[in-house]
Amino acid sequence: MLIKRATDIPSSEITSEYVYRNRRDFIKAATATLGAAAIGSIMPETASAAGSKYDTTEKQTPLSNVTTYNNYYEFGTDKGDPAVNAVGFRLRPWTIAVSGMVKKPATYALDDLLKGITMEDRIYRMRCVERWSMVIPWHGFPLATLINKLEPLPSAKFIKFQTLLAPERMPEQRRPILHWPYTEGLRMDEAMNELTLLAIGVYGKEGPPQNGAPIRLITPWKYGFKGVKAIAKIEFTDKMPVSAWMEAASNEYGFYANVNPTVDHPRWSQAQEQRLPGGLFDRPIKTQMFNGYTQYVEKMYSGMDLRRNF
Repeated sequence: MLIKRATDIPSSEITSEYVYRNRRDFIKAATATLGAAAIGSIMPETASAAGSKYDTTEKQTPLSNVTTYNNYYEFGTDKGDPAVNAVGFRLRPWTIAVSGMVKKPATYALDDLLKGITMEDRIYRMRCVERWSMVIPWHGFPLATLINKLEPLPSAKFIKFQTLLAPERMPEQRRPILHWPYTEGLRMDEAMNELTLLAIGVYGKEGPPQNGAPIRLITPWKYGFKGVKAIAKIEFTDKMPVSAWMEAASNEYGFYANVNPTVDHPRWSQAQEQRLPGGLFDRPIKTQMFNGYTQYVEKMYSGMDLRRNF
């Protein structure tokens, strides 16, 4: 497989036609690549999340698309690579190292961190910077729950996340596609926002690996590259983290990554998006400010120039 650097990927390669044309192939691929353990942990496509006030009523993206069309460069740069290359990726044992400006720094077993935390299901719109979008029922819990458990100091202004660094388990980390490990961050008020979720799975169950298991970040009013996967490190800091995509292409990917249809990507417009799964004749839909979650998040950016702080 030809591996390209992030800056070499043209917009013409954003969407493969088989996403739209070959539904049966998707289902077969999901069955073949998830593995017996993962398949057993995921509910059928027809499952729906329990009611939540944050749920969108839009049609959910089928499981076959959610699990086989992913951006996850640690497992490949093509959208279909992660479902194939993440087969056998071990989700347990898993630890998260917590450091920085926090009262309870330590390396925690994930299962210990999850003790006493109630899981919930939320159906969120998810918008990729590459102009495609999905509606996904995520299974997880508010990030604020974990933050309160760890007790950050008042001096902490940001939270920094890093993906597991394990080239022997994540094959594309052996190549300089991005600066590994994948790094992302949020301002503390963003991290504490009621929409911000730590997801451990989709469609009501844990996993699968290609969707970021065993634990990943979900901020539905932001573009998808903010959703750091397979989180292994969390740091509380007073400095704005430099994320992986900021480092790779700072003119294209900013820290905030808020969905804003009035701010174009340098190589394409963000005013419209293609909802997956799509048909050959489906028209793009209008992109909503903050991906439709304005009522929950706009106060955090009051007075900010959202064209400069992109």
